[in-house]
Amino acid sequence: MMASRASVLPPKALVGMVHVHALPGTPHNNKTVQQIIDIAVSESVALERAGFDAIILENMHDTPYLNREVGPEIVACMTAVCAAVHHAVHIPIGIQVLAGANRAALAVAQAGGASFCRCEGFVFAHVADEGMMNSDAGMLLRYRRQIGADNIAIYADIKKKHSAHAITADVSIAETAKAAHFFNADGVIVTGVATGDPCSVDDVRNTSQALPQGAMKTLVGSGLCIPLKWMVP
Repeated sequence: MMASRASVLPPKALVGMVHVHALPGTPHNNKTVQQIIDIAVSESVALERAGFDAIILENMHDTPYLNREVGPEIVACMTAVCAAVHHAVHIPIGIQVLAGANRAALAVAQAGGASFCRCEGFVFAHVADEGMMNSDAGMLLRYRRQIGADNIAIYADIKKKHSAHAITADVSIAETAKAAHFFNADGVIVTGVATGDPCSVDDVRNTSQALPQGAMKTLVGSGLCIPLKWMVP
């Protein structure tokens, strides 16, 4: 199983983000489920043709986000989107369900044919836009085992964007990465302060160098403005 998860992404991978349109029940929803699916499929196919190594589907437009728990309508619609994209492309698919709805993301990935999940709040606590978010690694990995999803990789955000980290100010990003490794994440994601803002070269370097060589992937998850040599396992 571990070998399968480790091979989800190549050593140097470019992952394209598909921002799924606002889902039913959320304030900005103005499309049918089928329209949402069709747009996500079209964008995913375009990313594959452009040479991306993988795709991640995220409910970006469901603002304002809920904290950790989302309704069954979100899980159902994200699963329908994931399954349709899975049939349309031939590259790995990832899932993120905002905000911090990591169990929902795992369920979607398992049912929809995805290979990995992006998970925020995996280790340590932080204050997000949505409020306080405590770590969920223990619960999440037990849930992954319960639903038979051990083949699905978990890439954990550390010192995540759009969040305040004052309560863990005495814990460096390198030590946070070590904790994610100790708690069995398959990779860590380093971000800038907001979506589209490049992350710090030093943060990526320190994170990558803090981990045992080849132990897990270090990924960039907001804006890319760094030497690609640091995007290695």
